[in-house]
Amino acid sequence: MIAVVLGAPGSGKGTQSRLLSEKHRLSHVATGDILRSEIAMGTALGRQAEGYVKKGRLVPDELVTAMLAARIEQAPKDDYFLDGFPRNLRQAEELDKLLKRWGGRVDTALFLSLPASEALKRLSARQICAKCGAVYNAITKPTRKPGVCDVCGGAVVARVDDAQETAIQRIAVYEKETTPLLDHYRRRGILREIDAAGEPTQISRALEAALADFWDHRDGDGNGGK
Repeated sequence: MIAVVLGAPGSGKGTQSRLLSEKHRLSHVATGDILRSEIAMGTALGRQAEGYVKKGRLVPDELVTAMLAARIEQAPKDDYFLDGFPRNLRQAEELDKLLKRWGGRVDTALFLSLPASEALKRLSARQICAKCGAVYNAITKPTRKPGVCDVCGGAVVARVDDAQETAIQRIAVYEKETTPLLDHYRRRGILREIDAAGEPTQISRALEAALADFWDHRDGDGNGGK
């Protein structure tokens, strides 16, 4: 199964994707993690992407697609959740081409719906460990000791791309770019919308229900079971 997880910055798609991946033993491919890794390592692609991230602008499609293609090519026949890609219609079309090369396709699109005001509130509270990259949120997932990572003891700081002005820009760009993408998957009949304004456990249950619905329909079509 290949599923894309869509949602505004701050909607929790990264956390939820990891939980789903671990539970169902599927690969978790997060473009945000890939970008941050490339930037931290100072690669050619990372240096190009860094300027866009700091300004709250979307990294150009060709850069993100190149990074994702390299990751998928490592294990093209895996089952996985795509977290943060595609983010617009052009990327969705490029993804279709990539997957078709290996006989695959996007099976389901899980959309975490969240009002812009709530997304901004969450973004402003997000933190990341400067050492190991663990992600926290001062509101929904605080560290046990303020400023100290629960995993490695490293310093936990606000993410550069979550500064107030940058966050506002990210949300505005997201809303403009993603609406046509949602329509694209809706027309294909594979979009499943989940209310992301609740508690993480509620969101997890709703995602599980959406996946169960997908697998039920797939089994009914004779395409095999989970």
